[in-house]
Amino acid sequence: MTTTIPDASALTHWRKSSYSNGEGAECIEVADGYPGAVPVRDSKNPHGTACVFSQAGWSTFVTALKDGRFSG
Repeated sequence: MTTTIPDASALTHWRKSSYSNGEGAECIEVADGYPGAVPVRDSKNPHGTACVFSQAGWSTFVTALKDGRFSG
């Protein structure tokens, strides 16, 4: 199940994707310390909506990315 947080700027401990090029393009951030879930937001819009994924769902998604199951 995915939910949203309308303004995720109140969450702390955001970390940017290790694949970020540092130029602000196409970056996501993940918040640590949100019990039982993984909030994800667009780093270019920190006051915008964040999607919140279950830990299992996020883990499955990241594994699929690493395994190359999505075409670019």
